[in-house]
Amino acid sequence: MLNIAVLVSGGGTNLQAIIDRIREGSLPDVKITCVISNNHGAGALERAERAGIPSRVVSARDFADRELFHRALADALDEVAPDLVVLAGFLATIPPEVIRAFSGRIINIHPSLIPSFCGKGYYGLHVHEGVLKRGVRVTGATVHFVDEGVDTGPILLQKAVEVQQDDTPEILQKRVMEQAEWIILPKAIGLIAQGRVQIRDGRALILGNGE
Repeated sequence: MLNIAVLVSGGGTNLQAIIDRIREGSLPDVKITCVISNNHGAGALERAERAGIPSRVVSARDFADRELFHRALADALDEVAPDLVVLAGFLATIPPEVIRAFSGRIINIHPSLIPSFCGKGYYGLHVHEGVLKRGVRVTGATVHFVDEGVDTGPILLQKAVEVQQDDTPEILQKRVMEQAEWIILPKAIGLIAQGRVQIRDGRALILGNGE
């Protein structure tokens, strides 16, 4: 059984995709141990409650400085001791000590085809605004492992999504969620649960069933 902690900041649609896949049986060896949010008003917390999943809030606003917030986040993860940390729309910076403690065991979903439209400033609708401003024809989503850079860790899965002529950032965001994010994030978790993912020489490799 792969015990995962899911970190969220907003509505929790990627969290819901994971919950749904577990419920329908396509992620048979995965359990969400805890949902952690940095936002007291996150809709994801309601989704966790409806699914009977323990949740807690660790918000920077509740601490005097960033260091105390980082320490509290690290303590919350240490208490849960997950096998895998899943960043599913988590907009706070993961402190280096947490990345080191869970080296190779933190994944993130990013709403573009990395290395395009990623890094500092590219989050949420800003990603899709950048895509439309540049005029590219194809975007998508990426699941990658988290290192101490910003969107720089080994790429595990990507899925392309067509950009349409009349797209707004909001419409494109929804299509990328539906056609890419909600598909590849549960798939990535499933591959890790099956023991089919290894990181070698800075690359994430997917092994065959017999390997």
